[in-house]
Amino acid sequence: MPTQIEQIDELTREAVKEVFQSMLSMEVNPEAPTPLRQDTGGQIIGSVGFIGEATGIVYLYANVSFAKVLTSRMLGISVAEVDADDMVTDAVGEISNMVVGYVKSRLCDRGMHCTLTIPSVVRGQELKVEGSNQVIRRVIGFRNCQDHLLAEVLLKNSEE
Repeated sequence: MPTQIEQIDELTREAVKEVFQSMLSMEVNPEAPTPLRQDTGGQIIGSVGFIGEATGIVYLYANVSFAKVLTSRMLGISVAEVDADDMVTDAVGEISNMVVGYVKSRLCDRGMHCTLTIPSVVRGQELKVEGSNQVIRRVIGFRNCQDHLLAEVLLKNSEE
C-alpha cells in the first residue's frame, strides 16, 4: 500500500491536471521540477493546508506573468484585461483552493478525514519555502508550453 506522502503526491498530480483542464481549459504535463525562470513581475505562491488524519500544505508556484494567463483563462477575459494585482491574487488563491480541495476530497474518500485551511498568497522575487525536519517534502513540476508551474507538498511526518 502506498505511503501517505505517495498518495498525496499522486493526488496532487491528478488535481493539478484536472483543475487546469476543467477550470482553465489548459493542459499541463508533468515534468521534472525546474526552478522558475526569473520574471520582472516576480513570482506568486498560492497555498492551502489540510489538517486531520493527514496534515500538510500544498504550495503552487508560478511566475506572475503565467499567473496572469491563468487569471485570464479563469475569468474568460484577455490577458490585457487582467489589470489588477488583486485579480491575480484571488485567482491564484482559488486555483490553490480547488487543487487542495480535490486532494482533500480523495483523502476523505480513502478514510483520511481532514479539513482545509484558508488559502494564502505570497508575491515576491526568488521565493522559496523551507520546511522543518519534521516534514516530508515533495516537489512536482508541470509545464504548459513555455510556462512552468511547481507544486510543493509538505506533509507532517507522522512517524516521529
